[in-house]
Amino acid sequence: MMKHTVHMHNAQQGYQVLLRLWDWSKPMLIAGHKLRVTAQESTRSLDQNAKFHAICSDLAASGLDWAGKRRDAAEWKVLLVSGHATATREGSEVVQGLEGELVNLRESTALMSVRRSSSLIEYALAFCAMNDIAILDVTA
Repeated sequence: MMKHTVHMHNAQQGYQVLLRLWDWSKPMLIAGHKLRVTAQESTRSLDQNAKFHAICSDLAASGLDWAGKRRDAAEWKVLLVSGHATATREGSEVVQGLEGELVNLRESTALMSVRRSSSLIEYALAFCAMNDIAILDVTA
C-alpha cells in the first residue's frame, strides 16, 4: 500500500501537486484500482504544542487551586481543552468509565488543526490573564 503526504502552501504549488496526483492516479483508475485521496487542514505545529504545554506548566507552578486542590500540568491540560471545547460550542462528553468513574471524552490536541490550536492557546492565555497567572514565555 502506498501512502504519500504532501503539504500545500499556496494555490500555485497546490495546483502542481494535484496535477502530479492526477498523472499518477489516472492509470491506476483505468487499471481498475480503487484509490482514496484525503485532503485536510494541517494539524497543530510543534511550536504550538510546546507553547500550550508551557502554559499548562506555568499554571501548575502558579499554585492556583481548582476544585479545591492544586493541579499538575496534565490536569490543567484536560481542564483547558475541556473548557475551550465548551466555550467554542464544540461541547464535551462525560461518560461512566469502565470502573464506574467519570471520564471526560475530549478532543485530541495532537489532531487539532493549526487554527483550532491557536484558538486553544488564546483561550488558555485569557484564562491565565483573568486569574493573574504569569506566563514565563508567550513566544515559545
